[in-house]
Amino acid sequence: MKITVVGTGYVGLVSGTCLAEVGNDVLCLDVDPEKIRILEEGGIPIYEPGLQDMVRRNVAAGRLRFTTDIEKAVQHGTIQFIAVGTPPDEDGSADLQYVLAAARNIGRLMTDYKVVIDKSTVPVGTGAKVKAAVEDELRQRGVGIPFSVVSNPEFLKEGAAVEDFMRPDRIVVGAEDEQAIHLMRALYAPFQRNHERLIVTDVKSAELTKYAANAMLATRISFMNELANLAEVLGADIEMVRQGIGSDPRIGYHFLYPGCGYGGSCFPKDVKALVKTAQDDAGITLKVLTAVEEANDAQKHILGDKIGKRFGDLKGRHFAVWGLAFKPNTDDMREAPSRELIADLFAAGATVTAYDPVAMHETQRIFGDEPRLVYAENPMAALDGADALVIVTEWKEFRSPDFEAIKQKLKAPVIFDGRNIYDPKLVRSLGIEYFAIGR
Repeated sequence: MKITVVGTGYVGLVSGTCLAEVGNDVLCLDVDPEKIRILEEGGIPIYEPGLQDMVRRNVAAGRLRFTTDIEKAVQHGTIQFIAVGTPPDEDGSADLQYVLAAARNIGRLMTDYKVVIDKSTVPVGTGAKVKAAVEDELRQRGVGIPFSVVSNPEFLKEGAAVEDFMRPDRIVVGAEDEQAIHLMRALYAPFQRNHERLIVTDVKSAELTKYAANAMLATRISFMNELANLAEVLGADIEMVRQGIGSDPRIGYHFLYPGCGYGGSCFPKDVKALVKTAQDDAGITLKVLTAVEEANDAQKHILGDKIGKRFGDLKGRHFAVWGLAFKPNTDDMREAPSRELIADLFAAGATVTAYDPVAMHETQRIFGDEPRLVYAENPMAALDGADALVIVTEWKEFRSPDFEAIKQKLKAPVIFDGRNIYDPKLVRSLGIEYFAIGR
């Protein structure tokens, strides 16, 4: 099938590359010439395990190409995926300007039947707006070319996005005409050989499904974070509680790990947008999700609060931070808890040396030439002259460190663990002061 993907961010690049991997002819469009230059030279503008090799393989095979030419992109694919950003507006609602601009370009330049697919995470009702935008452009041209609008939300985890696309647990297709549904079944047939994973809904239900999924996962995280804070005060161990409730099959173990808050490009943005959509479009206050967001905002300051309680005045203090990305296996710093922690430490007069396997370049871009923040080449180098170690992201390379070496390098043997990756008894038995979340 001939496929056009508009946008080469996480969603667009992974989707386009995986669709090329199973034999489709894919053209990826981006208006950013720098992104296209990187891709044409064999690089990728994001960090995602396994993606770069797959991009190179499909480019070499001629199945995957990149362009900044909008007309060429619209002409190429019967299937037109819109996978552009929907950043939050100042009021928390999703900004649809890029989605609707992509839809208008398709309407302005199409000459035959197209399936226009919303792959971006968009509020309920966006499908109707996309349809209206395409129809408006066709009307201005005085032509009546048929097209379909489909909602096909992505359920990709950053750090495992390639695997999630190639082996999906479900494929949600919101469509209301048989031709579009038939084409979507054909498109996704290679990804569901052993059993049917395609769920067909109406467009609005598909749009809401995406928000509901992310909001549910965010709710579990905030719930566990609040329980962890309670357990700490009561003298219970949240890890034992997690095992006790996770063993109930109605609850399960997924997303029950407490920590220093969730971040990334999805959960914070989608919870805000769903709350805003409910308020503005339906006049309904989503009380649970409002609390989820408030709890998460507070949780991002938990490490800063613990450090302040332990050391008192932080003026002139220096801290080592392990982990900057919002989670492992990505360089994504959007809404990352590390950003709040570093800001809290700066506000209290402290300085930071940070280490992250892949997110230091992105952190430098965000903080610029900040003299209070320096970067280390490896985890142990970050400890030199630090008053304590603070762990913010649970990268695998942090799981089994040399605790004796940590003790020798730190001014005082103190660890603040924002992800509960160590056994408190073990660490404390080595003469290290250990502050975890809810333990």
